[in-house]
Amino acid sequence: MSNAEDTVSMTFISQPLREPVFRSALEALELPPGSRGLDAGCGVGLQTVLLAEYLGPAGCITGLDMSTEVLAHAEMVTEKAGLSERIVFCKGDVSRLSFEDNAFDWAWSADCVGYIPADPMPMLKELARVVKPGGTVVILAWSSERLLPGYPLLEAKLSATTSGLAPFLRGNDPQRHFLCSLGSLHHAGLVDLTARTFSGQAYAPLTEDMYNALAVLFEMRWKGAEQELEEKERMEFLRLCHAESEEFILRRPDYYAFFTYSMFQGRVSG
Repeated sequence: MSNAEDTVSMTFISQPLREPVFRSALEALELPPGSRGLDAGCGVGLQTVLLAEYLGPAGCITGLDMSTEVLAHAEMVTEKAGLSERIVFCKGDVSRLSFEDNAFDWAWSADCVGYIPADPMPMLKELARVVKPGGTVVILAWSSERLLPGYPLLEAKLSATTSGLAPFLRGNDPQRHFLCSLGSLHHAGLVDLTARTFSGQAYAPLTEDMYNALAVLFEMRWKGAEQELEEKERMEFLRLCHAESEEFILRRPDYYAFFTYSMFQGRVSG
């Protein structure tokens, strides 16, 4: 399986974990019904569909992503949801958008702008350029998790590994960290800035979908992390965090976990 196929598969499997949080963020955001928006870094289109459902039948959305393969999945997701007439997809780079100025009422980016390991400023300035004066630019992304109840020291060690830190890589400018996005939005010329955090949770007994979503999350967050642990921690990690282990922590009858997404938004002045 290619890296792109692997990412697509993990995205679909993990959606039951993330969808309730995205819905909470949309309710708080209060995008204008019937408006025209841009989903920048739309991926396989799962959030694009949620946005379209929220806007109602008069709304329309353009989804943008750099991967042709991923966009093919987005087209299928949209068609299955019966929303092909209200959603269009195009290939492109968020830092060099092909749209005219003031083309959209708002722009949204989940797990992309400000989150991927790249300078967010060119992307934020482009989003601000294509949104009408008074419109909103919104970025949101995964910001924290507690997935190993009873093992805080092990989880702290895992969070400090290269995999656990990603995409907040060592050596990056601290001001480019996603949680510093209020500053990034300000420097991009946006005003009336706000920041909010939304939490999701999972607890035993886990449904099959939630079990699979969490198992994929463990792999995404800590793939290869055992190589950076001391022997005792490595054995504990392999025992608790690998699905093949009889003591895989998701099988515990008292399992509980939570995670957060943080959302930053600003208004285009004028």
